Amino acid sequence: MAQGTQQRFIGQLTGVRFVAASWVLLYHYQGALATAGLLVPVLHEVLRVGRLGVDLFFALSGFILTHTYLTRMGPNVTWPRSRHFLWLRLARIYPVHFVMLNVAGLAVLAQQKFGSSTAGSRDWLNAKDYLKQVLLIHEWGPNPQRGWNFPAWSLSMEWLAYLLFPLLVLALFRFHQKLPTRVIALLWCTVLVPLLWYGIAYYGDPYYISGWGSTIRILTEFTAGGLTYLIVLRQWDATPNGVKPRVERLATTLSVVIPIVIVATALVLGHIGALQWSVSDLPDTPDAADLPPKYHLVLVPLLIAWIGALALTTRGPSKYLSTERLVLGGFISFSLYMTHTVWYGLWRAGMKAVHVNGGVLYLLSFLGLVVGAVVIAWLMWRFVEEPAREWMRKRTGERPKPVEEIALENG
Repeated sequence: MAQGTQQRFIGQLTGVRFVAASWVLLYHYQGALATAGLLVPVLHEVLRVGRLGVDLFFALSGFILTHTYLTRMGPNVTWPRSRHFLWLRLARIYPVHFVMLNVAGLAVLAQQKFGSSTAGSRDWLNAKDYLKQVLLIHEWGPNPQRGWNFPAWSLSMEWLAYLLFPLLVLALFRFHQKLPTRVIALLWCTVLVPLLWYGIAYYGDPYYISGWGSTIRILTEFTAGGLTYLIVLRQWDATPNGVKPRVERLATTLSVVIPIVIVATALVLGHIGALQWSVSDLPDTPDAADLPPKYHLVLVPLLIAWIGALALTTRGPSKYLSTERLVLGGFISFSLYMTHTVWYGLWRAGMKAVHVNGGVLYLLSFLGLVVGAVVIAWLMWRFVEEPAREWMRKRTGERPKPVEEIALENG
């Protein structure tokens, strides 16, 4: 294994985190985009599959954690190392989760007291479901109850992956030692078969939650992300000076072509009538036209392959994604993801209170919504996420700032 590989900062993959969070944000903001007159047809089809930004996060997590811990934990996983790993992962996700869990709960209580009585079922607003959220186990099982700050469902799945990661990294380390690249590539394809089968055969739920859907998504995508790293690592180790030129040229081409294929496929899926949801299919979902088309999980392997392509080149999209602004966007992406729906709910309540439902004023307000989401995310990152993370990291003897943030500060 090349010296220093584990300390390599892959800035473009940090930038991708901002892309993924923005994709999810705009997926949730489709209604406001349409009212503002900005939801043009091609954009609409791309945003309809924007929930795949979470799947992109799952695969990125598997890739980056394997990058960081393959040689630290892979040769010999012990309980102290596993405990250390899990504490650092909690330091990464828990402070913002706990803050937003309670902020969202207060917002719902305020809506019940001062808002409309037709806000929908709140059967999850109880101590038992709150405790599940606190413990990050609320998405586990075949029929999870989201509620509260519902983007936290993905944190529950990430926490499951973290608990299993010490076993996964043992296997990945041995795969890297013993298996040729073509066999690892075959494993990559095999791991994604359950996801594709579920995405095609099980389409009674547009959110792919029921029937262990969330568990299938995290386990397959997280593992595929780790296997993608092993394939990338072989290319990093191919020469003393880095990736071979022909490999980088191919990766650069794929980093451009894959997003084009994803957009084209989204357009095709979005225009096949039999794959669209309707109000008759989902009587409790008035915005069914904004839901992704059936079978949209077939795009996930392309997203995971895109991660590998970006990691193998510093040109094309990778050059843009690794700029300082996009990397900073990647740093605030978790806070953006966790805060944007609560902020959206407050914004909609404000727009309703002042009776603005269209026109130029609505358009300007929508721009304020997006800018406000980014500002709130930065404030959450700067004054909650980072201080709490640094405090928790110090408890283990780790340097307060992780290597990627040191790399940004040092230019």
